[in-house]
Amino acid sequence: MPGDCLIVIKSHDGVPLQDIRDNKENEAAGDIITGFIREKAKDLTVRLHCSIAGGRKTMGFYLGGALQLFGRPWDRLYHVLVSPEFESNPDFFYPPKKPKLIPCRMPDGTGKKMSTDMADIQLAELPFIRLKEKLHLGSNSFRVLVRLGQEGIDTALVQEPLRVNLRDRALEIGDRTLYFTPMELALYILLMEQKLHHCRRREKKYCLECIDCYTSVGYLMGREALKTLVACYEKIFGKDSLRSKELYEKYRKRGGIPSKIIRQVISKIRRKIEDGIRDKNLVPFYTIASVGSYGTTQYGLSLEKGKMVIE
Repeated sequence: MPGDCLIVIKSHDGVPLQDIRDNKENEAAGDIITGFIREKAKDLTVRLHCSIAGGRKTMGFYLGGALQLFGRPWDRLYHVLVSPEFESNPDFFYPPKKPKLIPCRMPDGTGKKMSTDMADIQLAELPFIRLKEKLHLGSNSFRVLVRLGQEGIDTALVQEPLRVNLRDRALEIGDRTLYFTPMELALYILLMEQKLHHCRRREKKYCLECIDCYTSVGYLMGREALKTLVACYEKIFGKDSLRSKELYEKYRKRGGIPSKIIRQVISKIRRKIEDGIRDKNLVPFYTIASVGSYGTTQYGLSLEKGKMVIE
């Protein structure tokens, strides 16, 4: 067999592994197997026929996982099934051309010599889910690839896109259209923009459980938030509309919008979203979420920022 057909599994430091015995060696093997499959899967002229038989069990797991992440429709995964008497027999690897007798341990624990031509060997094809066209994954370690893949699945399968229709003063969630008053829509847009433009963790590709962009009632009832709401009115009605100027003049002398009004608007938004979305399991993603106790409550949106569009 040519030497270039053999791949030596090495540690992350480049040292060939004698075996896979600890976490570091385990992850190094996974990364090499995954990298090999990823590179081969880039070549459309190559068909992958992969077997998980033999080696350490984690090697087979990594091979199957790598095919799920990068395999194409024409790639195949197999396992070799061998009759019990020969499966773990150190004297048996594969039936030789010329049969021979070898000592075998029987299921009842007794020993017996059997001919190698009695070995029952079957090639079983294993189905696997192909995610290559559903996820956008870079060249990372197997552990990171799994995490990114899971995040992509979680957000793609659960959360439908949210579109703000400024002209109609409405939220479009999937095939549902929910209509809001100008103040309700402006407040919702403010919280959207907190997530879209004031993210404190821009290195994170997915929001998931992060609530760092949530804001307090104290902020929402302040002058800065009032200016932001006025800007939202301008988006809704146009910069020359009197509606935005009226909103600013109404609350300017008070230093912002009173907390009672803010909470009333939030309640109305929540009610419209709860009533308007058919699948109640999706409501938490689109309603205004709150964390903390009364007086220190923070408000925000749980939906992934990549699912939000303002038009």
